[in-house]
Amino acid sequence: MIAAWKPRARTCELLAAVDRVLARYAAHLPLTIRQVWYSLVSDGVLVKEERTYKQTVELLGMARRSGRIPWEALRDDTEVRAEPVAYEGPDDFRAGLRRAALEYRLDRQAGQPVRLEIVCETAGMVPQFVAVAGPYGVPVYSGSGFNGLPAKRGAALRAAADGHRAVRVFVVSDWDPSGVHLFSALAEDVTAFAAVDAPGTEVVFEHLAVTERQIAEFGLPTAPPKASDHRSFSGASTTQAEALPPDVLAAVLKAAIASHRDVRVLAELLEREEDERRRLLESLGYGPDVG
Repeated sequence: MIAAWKPRARTCELLAAVDRVLARYAAHLPLTIRQVWYSLVSDGVLVKEERTYKQTVELLGMARRSGRIPWEALRDDTEVRAEPVAYEGPDDFRAGLRRAALEYRLDRQAGQPVRLEIVCETAGMVPQFVAVAGPYGVPVYSGSGFNGLPAKRGAALRAAADGHRAVRVFVVSDWDPSGVHLFSALAEDVTAFAAVDAPGTEVVFEHLAVTERQIAEFGLPTAPPKASDHRSFSGASTTQAEALPPDVLAAVLKAAIASHRDVRVLAELLEREEDERRRLLESLGYGPDVG
């Protein structure tokens, strides 16, 4: 902790700007540090340079250490956890059963004409996508986890096990050689695996964001392609997906999901889910008023 931290005037100005960003996107927290930085750039508070990104990293680190901004407001993905499940005793275990019953859910994609999945290149943005996709039962995967062939084959196996005859995968990636390669490699490999492991299932990939149209429409900041990256890329400039404002990205994702959902089927399933949840709680000794 740095409780005695006394930032200078310019730092106070930046902190005030960060507060405005966090307030603006309160419904989409936690943000990644890069999302905060892009917001500050779009607001005209910072210029888009590597030094200002490093400055933002340092600033947010100090602000969190001192308690100036909540730890929960930012997303970190550097920690890998493997924690054992344990209980304080039988009462704690029963409380766990109650929590599990309260969270009882059916497969909300059951009965829909197409199964949906989301792949996000940036792991730190996954929680934001879960907040949008969760109510529809649409899973979200980190693109970094699809670098290996087993993960790509796993996507094909899910298509085979699910029973849907059509699968659509929304991909959110940067507009740069890496992001374009992620999309093309996923589409090529998963489609090939599906032809063997899920014959008869159509798998379609859609690059949902960030696109050249979105870059122009929202005036997103760009940078030249890296000279060291020689992969095929048709763009004249690059843009990271995190440059797209969180509320805009959430709206794009929700609209894409909704366009492939049968609302009547989903409503009937949610009604059955609620009834089964109630009966499950009653079987555990909890009344209908449990919330």
